[in-house]
Amino acid sequence: MNKRLFWLALGTFAIGAEGFVIASLLPQISEDTGVTLIEAGYLVVAFALVYATASPVLTALTADRDRRTILTASAVVFAAGALSAAFAHTYAVLLVARIVIACAAGLYAATAQATAVAISHADHRARAIAIVVGGTSLAVAFGAPLGAFVAGWAGWRGTYASIALAGVIAALAIRLMLPGGLRGTRMSLRSRFAVLSQPGIRTALATTLLYMTAGFMIFTYIAPMTLQAAGLVRSLLPTVLLVYGSGAALGNYLGGQMADRWGAQRMVTIAIVLNTGMMLFFTLLGHLPDGWAGPAFLGALFPWGVMSWSFPPAQASRILAIAPGSAPLALSLNGSALYFGVALGSFIGGLVLRYATVGDLGWVAALFLVTALVLVRAGRLRPAGLPAA
Repeated sequence: MNKRLFWLALGTFAIGAEGFVIASLLPQISEDTGVTLIEAGYLVVAFALVYATASPVLTALTADRDRRTILTASAVVFAAGALSAAFAHTYAVLLVARIVIACAAGLYAATAQATAVAISHADHRARAIAIVVGGTSLAVAFGAPLGAFVAGWAGWRGTYASIALAGVIAALAIRLMLPGGLRGTRMSLRSRFAVLSQPGIRTALATTLLYMTAGFMIFTYIAPMTLQAAGLVRSLLPTVLLVYGSGAALGNYLGGQMADRWGAQRMVTIAIVLNTGMMLFFTLLGHLPDGWAGPAFLGALFPWGVMSWSFPPAQASRILAIAPGSAPLALSLNGSALYFGVALGSFIGGLVLRYATVGDLGWVAALFLVTALVLVRAGRLRPAGLPAA
């Protein structure tokens, strides 16, 4: 395996730490900025929407530039945005800082995945993607829990200062370790979106959207799930993220390996079915006998992480099989679909909390997963001339 992939993963680690630790910071941010928990959740919605829309645009504008320069610059801007968030004293300033972070993160992630595909052998594409995405899963496993721990003694501002430092380190490492001269082909946005006309690609992107919508209905509001449904104390939030994230790291590895070995279609199907069962478990959590909810919740976090994160590398490999001649374009759109799902899941989750209870998040999320499963099964009916996914 090309060792340069691990330097790409270093940047996704820094970006992932910011993207996932905020779920545990929402109660602190709500209290400090004087907004409701649901309004604090809109920070996740705004980030995801900007990420989803900015990523293809910025990637199109910079496609023919040196990828090392683009990756370094985006990591620097990301660090500057995180530092601005650390010093934000109003909700509005924090919102703007997260928008800046989203633009930088979207450009970095799309460029990193395209670079990983370009420098890897065709039969190792899913594994290469898994390594780059693995930076994110390691961020979920260790970066987010560490950020939550830092917030416990230095506040959420201290967490953002730490994330800014991680961004600077990533920028330096990319600049020093990744070779220059790697360039893509500049294309118009119209050309980039032309990949949507390929049979099966829109259904696949819709599957990504639905899957992430379901997952982030729960994850964005993991703090109220932990405190209210499971009945645990706030000091256990770092532990909750650590257990979940450890499972995510393993799931990302297994997802890439099994997609190459068993086929991406099968791996994606397995991930959706297992996660549907997990969403139903979250629905039943509040109905368990007294004293059972907390231990059951903690016990479910690791397998949930494994199931959740086996999907992204397998789905990326599946999309590459559907559109093998448009890998960077298809991956960029898949990233956008992923973050539109994050935004939609966070928004719908907020509506559920406003008009129902935290216990209703699970069964509503399961509806989206069932729909995703229908789309995956329908994807098997592609015309015979297309490659199997």
